[in-house]
Parts: sequence; C-alpha cells; structure tokens
Amino acid sequence: MKRNRKIAITGGIGSGKSALCDILRGMGCAVFSCDEISHRLWENGEYRRGLAELFPSCAKAGDVDKKALTNLVFSDPISRKLLESYAHPRIMRQLYSEMERCPLAFAEVPLLYEGGYENDFDGVVVVERKENARVRAVALRDGAEEEEVRARIGAQAAVREGGRAVLSVRNDGDLSALRKEAEKVLLFAEKV
Repeated sequence: MKRNRKIAITGGIGSGKSALCDILRGMGCAVFSCDEISHRLWENGEYRRGLAELFPSCAKAGDVDKKALTNLVFSDPISRKLLESYAHPRIMRQLYSEMERCPLAFAEVPLLYEGGYENDFDGVVVVERKENARVRAVALRDGAEEEEVRARIGAQAAVREGGRAVLSVRNDGDLSALRKEAEKVLLFAEKV
C-alpha cells in the first residue's frame, strides 16, 4: 500500500461534497477541506487586507466586504481569476501541509480542475447530482436566488480526468444511499 495517499473530492456547487466528507469523517477517515482552510484564512487580518488592496471597490475601512467580493467575482471573470491567484496558492499550501501527516487523506477541493490541482492527488472522487437539486440545495444553504446559483454553476469548469484515477459517485438519493457511495470511495482509495 502506498504511503501518504491523497484523494481529492470535488464536484459542482451543491453536489454534496461536504455531505460525503462528513460521512467519511464518521467512518474514521482523515478529511480536510479547502473551504475550512479558506474560512480560517478570513480570520487573518493580513489576508483580508491583501484582498482589500486587490479589490478596493469591495473594501470598507481597510477591510474587505466578503459579500461584495463574492458578488464581484461571480459576475466578473477577471476578478474571479485575480481572487483565485491570491487565495488558491495559500489554501493549497496549507492543505498539503495538513494532509502530509496522514497515510490516507481525503480533501474536499471544490475548484480542483479550475486550479489545475488534479495531478497533485493520487485519485479524484467526483460527486455528481442533478442540477435542479444542486440549485435548491445551494439556494437553501446560502439564502441565494436561483439565478445567482445558476450563475455560480455556470462559472465552474467541467470535470475532466487529468490523467488521474477518477471515481464518480452519485448523490441523487438520501443519506443512506450516499453512505453506500462512501463505501465505494474507500475501496477506490485502497486501489490508487
């Protein structure tokens, strides 16, 4: 068995990546999250000041307004690329550091393909779900309008394999169905 295997879990917004990761954690797996790392970075004043300098239209009193920044990057591809070039390297450095200490680690990486990080992992699990279910889930979770959610979905890259072993799992049922999919994920992780 290969030591320090890293498996990325990705999929479109609202596909159920976090739900799958929660199930894997409950099964005793080491699971890390780019979103959690991003939230921790937002607690760092220096990080936020850097964002405020990059996006002065989203700055208030030397700090960045997160909602204004979110609205900007989902409506302007150039701003989105600028944010990604600032945030992604910082998030991924922290993620790799945290994963290093585990013989098998899963990582929820929402923008895996957009960032070109797929080749940094031994395998990729793609969570798939019908678009209407994704829209409803995100609208409920974020209190967002349907059009806003569909714009976010449209901004994400299509899934591509990138030369790595890829397992697709469906999340169109209930949690017990997703638990069965998690068992497939564990078998896949053992083989890569």
